[in-house]
Amino acid sequence: MTVLETIQKRRSVRTFDPSPLKEEDAQNILQFASRVENPFDLPIRWKLLDAKKHSLSSPVIVGTDLYIAGKLPVAPHAEEAFGYTFEKVVLFAESLGVGTTWIAGTMNRSAFEKAMEVGKGEIMPCVSPLGYPSSKMTLRETVMRKSIRADSRLPFEELFFSGSFDRPLKKEEAGDLAPALEAVRLGPSAVNRQPWRIVVGEDRRVHFFEKQNSGMADRGFDVQKIDLGIALCHFEMVAAENSLSPAFVLDPPALPVGENMHYIASFALK
Repeated sequence: MTVLETIQKRRSVRTFDPSPLKEEDAQNILQFASRVENPFDLPIRWKLLDAKKHSLSSPVIVGTDLYIAGKLPVAPHAEEAFGYTFEKVVLFAESLGVGTTWIAGTMNRSAFEKAMEVGKGEIMPCVSPLGYPSSKMTLRETVMRKSIRADSRLPFEELFFSGSFDRPLKKEEAGDLAPALEAVRLGPSAVNRQPWRIVVGEDRRVHFFEKQNSGMADRGFDVQKIDLGIALCHFEMVAAENSLSPAFVLDPPALPVGENMHYIASFALK
């Protein structure tokens, strides 16, 4: 499958088949994670965690005791770096037929952080269970997905803009950028807030902004910046797959923005 097809196919999995994950799949995922680099050049350390061994739990996960978690230093852009990297791991797991879901709040965080040996000056933003998806969701998972409208996304023209925020970009006007932008639109986000906003400049620079929502930065980190890392990952992977040669840059454009809109990063395209 193409990257876009993998993104389109993947869904968050919270109900797993009780058969344990094959050791080969688990180790391939861990080794892949250890090799992924991020554009902010921040180091991330990964571990596979056994829920029974470390007394870990999440009330929304059924059928697996295996998790993958990562930690990194507190630093500018740490959340974006983590989101970018973890999403590559998630998509790799999907390519192996392994189910995942992003968990930031619905877990006993202190136990996970202890198992990860999170030290002073470090954060462990999210974890994910690993396992083979069950053929049937639990009632709790079904209700949860409905409550956050998990299968819904905002329209293209509410997320993407041409030149400035007062000029919505329609999909049919996006040209060769349409697949990469659609990959961003389909990305997972905390409670499906979809905080990414993108302005496409005439100079073929694509600028990513976070539309901040209240109450999303109360865990010692901004979970929506993790979502923006996912958006950066999706855009870069699909743009590269379509020969657009995306080059990562940190160079805020001179654009008028609202007070709840914050610049994250850009890609320069050929």
